[in-house]
Amino acid sequence: MPNDDISRILRDWAYKAGRLNVRVAEAADGREVLQLRIELGIIQMELSGRPDGVLQDGCPSLLALFESRGTQGGLEPDMCRRLREEGVQRSHRSAALFAIGRWKETIRDCNENLQLFDLCKYHANDKNDQEALEQFRGAVIALSARAAAEWAVEEDNISMAMAALEKGIEELRQILGEGWEQSNETQLLRGMKEALVPKLPRSERVDLKERLAEAIENENYELAAILRDEIRLLRE
Repeated sequence: MPNDDISRILRDWAYKAGRLNVRVAEAADGREVLQLRIELGIIQMELSGRPDGVLQDGCPSLLALFESRGTQGGLEPDMCRRLREEGVQRSHRSAALFAIGRWKETIRDCNENLQLFDLCKYHANDKNDQEALEQFRGAVIALSARAAAEWAVEEDNISMAMAALEKGIEELRQILGEGWEQSNETQLLRGMKEALVPKLPRSERVDLKERLAEAIENENYELAAILRDEIRLLRE
């Protein structure tokens, strides 16, 4: 009988509380897999397709299955439940990928989950299934924006990082509606912007002042207030 005890593996990779314990490992066939250390063991995920690696009628995911075959007749509750379960898997993987700086793959997973949200929103036959995933949309948008900004900072492109955060903030404004400015996601992205503003090159600082003047002229006072804050940070 083979020895299936994984005590040595767990002992060699101790769990550390208060952080995501993530690593990329090499599988027996040479492919990369993502491993997440939790208190009671290790979760292993594929780096592409469904995190659990289970094909869905020959497709790498349920999302891919419906993208190739369409949704004639809509989505019944049981299928929506399965889609939500796949979305949860993908959200766990995107958080793990973000923790180790795999920005491109983090953005890919976020985009695919947003597509999955849309699939349920527009094609589910039951109203509850249409609305079930919308509460998570803001968090996914914010994570994607953060990953894009971090990626740009790594490439020493502060302007691109700012643009990624501004895009994320605008998307949050559109989907969250009233009270969007007080949301945790908006505050997080704005905090990242504030940290980056002093690093902008001189040409970008001039551009901020020009955009402020244009916003005031067009009576866009909400944008003007944001730009004033950014200019103030340049002076500090």
